[in-house]
Amino acid sequence: MQFSSFIDFVAMGNHGFYVWISYGFTIVCLTILILLSLNSQKTIKRNIIKKLHRDAKLQKAQVKYEQQQIDNAADIEL
Repeated sequence: MQFSSFIDFVAMGNHGFYVWISYGFTIVCLTILILLSLNSQKTIKRNIIKKLHRDAKLQKAQVKYEQQQIDNAADIEL
């Protein structure tokens, strides 16, 4: 379908209001979806980093505890 002017294109044969409202609603929904997805992704990455730091800290504490156990066993044998 060809339009003779830009106004006719916007009017879309007297259905322009519904067509452009539909486009606008779709764009708003997609924008909200993208923003929520990006926010969720950022939160997930932050939680993963926290977990990795927590696991590293626990690993260090475990190694330190095991070293203390070895040192205590060596002191008892002396």
